[in-house]
Parts: sequence; C-alpha cells; structure tokens
Amino acid sequence: MIHIIGGGLAGSEAAWQAARAGQSVVLYEMRPLRATEAHATDGLAELVCSNSLRSDDAETNAVGLLHQEMRRCDSLILACADAHQVPAGGALAVDREGFSAAVTAALEAEPLVEIRREEIDAWPPGEWANVIVATGPLTSPALAAAIRAKSGEESLAFFDAIAPIVHKESIDFTVAWMQSRYDKAGPAGDTAAYVNCPMDKAQYDAFIAALLAGEKTEFKDWEKDTPYFEGCLPIEVMAERGPMTLAYGPMKPVGLLDPHKNARPYAVVQLRQDNALGTLYNIVGFQTKLKYAEQTRIFRMIPGLEKAEFARLGGIHRNTFLNSPKLLDGELRLKAEPRLRFAGQVTGVEGYVESAAMGLLAGRFAAAEAQGLSMPAPPPTTALGALLNHITGGHLNADLINAGNGSFQPMNVNFGLFPPIGGIDKRGRPSLRGNDRKKALSARARADLASWLGQAEAAE
Repeated sequence: MIHIIGGGLAGSEAAWQAARAGQSVVLYEMRPLRATEAHATDGLAELVCSNSLRSDDAETNAVGLLHQEMRRCDSLILACADAHQVPAGGALAVDREGFSAAVTAALEAEPLVEIRREEIDAWPPGEWANVIVATGPLTSPALAAAIRAKSGEESLAFFDAIAPIVHKESIDFTVAWMQSRYDKAGPAGDTAAYVNCPMDKAQYDAFIAALLAGEKTEFKDWEKDTPYFEGCLPIEVMAERGPMTLAYGPMKPVGLLDPHKNARPYAVVQLRQDNALGTLYNIVGFQTKLKYAEQTRIFRMIPGLEKAEFARLGGIHRNTFLNSPKLLDGELRLKAEPRLRFAGQVTGVEGYVESAAMGLLAGRFAAAEAQGLSMPAPPPTTALGALLNHITGGHLNADLINAGNGSFQPMNVNFGLFPPIGGIDKRGRPSLRGNDRKKALSARARADLASWLGQAEAAE
C-alpha cells in the first residue's frame, strides 16, 4: 500500500502512476475539511494561480519538452489538460473547472485508488512503509512543523501572488484587440489568443505611479522577511525596481501592433483566456498584493479596462519548500527517513507542470519499491531528469548547501539545467546556439527518454 498525502497536481499524478503500475494507493486530501488561503473548491488538482501550463513548444522550450515527456509517460495531468484546453497562443491553457473535475473523476474511477478526505496533521504513522508527501506550497502548519522537527531543517518560504480575472464582456474592444505576440499560433492554430490593452507613455507613467502609491496588504510579523520567488513577483514589487521594469517585462509591447492606430504601443497589458467558454480572462503577470479596493481602482486605469468587472481579484499566500539538495536523495526520499518521499512544489520546483512531473517520478519510484525493484532515474539529458537532478543535487550551490551554507531557491525547468551539447568553436563559444541548440537538446532528450522508458518497463 502506498500512502499519498495531498491531492494537488503532484499527489494526483503520483497516485495515477502508482496505480497504473498495479499498486494500491490511499490518497489523502484535507479539503473540504480544512480550507487553504488559495483554493476555492474541493476538487483534486485545482489550479489556483493561473490556468496556463505554459509553452507547449516541444522543440525550443523546455517546459514544452516536459509536456511531451510526461505525455509519453501516460501522465494523467497532461491527458486532462489536453482534453480541456482553451486558446492561449503557444501555451497550453485549460478550463480550470473542467480540468480539475476530469482529474478527480479519473482517480475516483480507478479501482486501485482510495480517496480519503482527511487531514494528516502529524508525522505519518510508522506502519506506513511507503509514503509520498505531496502537500504542495500550502502544506498545513501542523504537518510542516512535523517535517521541520523530523528533518532538523527549517523549511524555506516565499510569497506567491495570484493575478485577477476579468469578465471579457466588460472589456472595451474599441481600445483593446485580440492578438498573440508575433501572431504566433497556439496548439489550436489560433493567432489571436490574447486580449491586448495598449498604453501610451503618459498612461504608462500614471499607472506606474498608482502602483507604487497603492495601499498594499499588511504582512504578519513572521512573514516580513520571507523572500519572493523571482518568477512570480507581485506587479507592484516589479514596479519598485525601476520605472521601465514593467515595460521590459510583462508589459513589453514587442510583437504587437495596435490595429486601431496602426502602431506599436508604448506598453501593453495582456489578458489570457481563463475558461472554456471564453468569458473570463486572466491579467497576465499581474499577480499582486494590493488591497482589493486598490486593485479595482488601479487596474481600471488600464485602457480598455475602465469598466472592467472582476470575477476574482488578486491575492497572496505563503509557500513553503524543502532544502531538497540537502534533505532528499536521487529518488526523492527523505534521507533521514527513506520510507517517505516528497513530490511537487514542496521539493523546490516551481510551476504546475514541474510539480506534476515530480509527482509522476515519485509515483513510479514508490511503485517500483513496493514491487521490490529499483527503477533507474531518468537521464539528466531529459527534462524530467534535468529537473530531478537539479533539486536533488544538481543545484549550483549544492556543495555549499550540504555544508550548511548557500541557499536553494525554486526553479522552473529550463535548458540551462540540461548537460551541454555540441562542441566549442574557435572563439570559445558553443558551436550550437539559439534555437539550433534547443532543438538539439530536445532531440537528445527524446531519444534518451525512449531508452529510459524501455529500462523502466524492464525493471517493472
């Protein structure tokens, strides 16, 4: 029997993988008995920050390659995402309610999976010989305290903010327009997946001033020193770094042409479809800690959103994750107590896809162990292996961390985690650069994943 604590993307994927390998699973999810600051339903694999699983380009984007690898590994999360996809340019975005309902239904229908709605608020009982902790970034305080006490290591933490969602019908399309950056087609062939709201310089300057002056959420004393994750900074924190930070970040106008003026705007706010009906749109990159009244006032300064109606305003919550290079081995087991594995964002990966990927591996590792077998880890030349290697020992500061120094921060999958490919030219530069390098890394990853899948099946 494999016990999995947490019914998010990682826990759901781990349960699916273990069951598909013929192992009985008990999946524990504390909602709805105990709510979190960010979840709105009791569905498994609920997406709380964005409906996008990011790029689906398997040739030149590492997360798209990770999508492809997970599909080849019979991922439940990717299967349900594909079945509930909504237009999003080159990204894989989903109808959040349909996606969560599909994952929940699949696991409820799996005879080897038992779902128990209860909170595990202490260290897992000793008689549980095979455990996966996939409680995610919102691990309950009681369990987090038990993990800290057992590991002897303080969990690190960062803030992760939630962007607001707008009703499409309230957007003024005499000002806004539909277009994907560079007219890039997404998986469904659409080249106009985003709503674009343009700003001239005066509008942009006024908006930045309002962001900086807006009233923010007060932090509790124990939260004040918690660092933000660089990949999900609140919009106002980015604005504090300089007046042009947003114009070169989420509000950059490149690849877009305002058809109303036949010119490129000074800055652009983009909104991405958030549900299958196309009635809700998420403001891209606008995660925030502004107070609700301030959000409504300031975001209605955006041209085209003057009369915006918000289905959800932004919010903020604290995320916790392990010092994984020091605490976990190459099979995601806790070194201090190997009967426990960890999966998902609590391991220090960032992003829904990466979290599900670690659940996929944890489920497969746990199933092999239950069968008395040893499953080889995926090669570090694959997206799965590169991410696993990074959090369990491949981190830049792993040696410092093991010595008690240095810091470990969450990481999205990216080609910088892959072993180099190609040689060096006469100028000392990589012989393969840009998209040529990415395509070569992706081709190598596909070949190496095929070999690994063959080995893993042989082990089973």
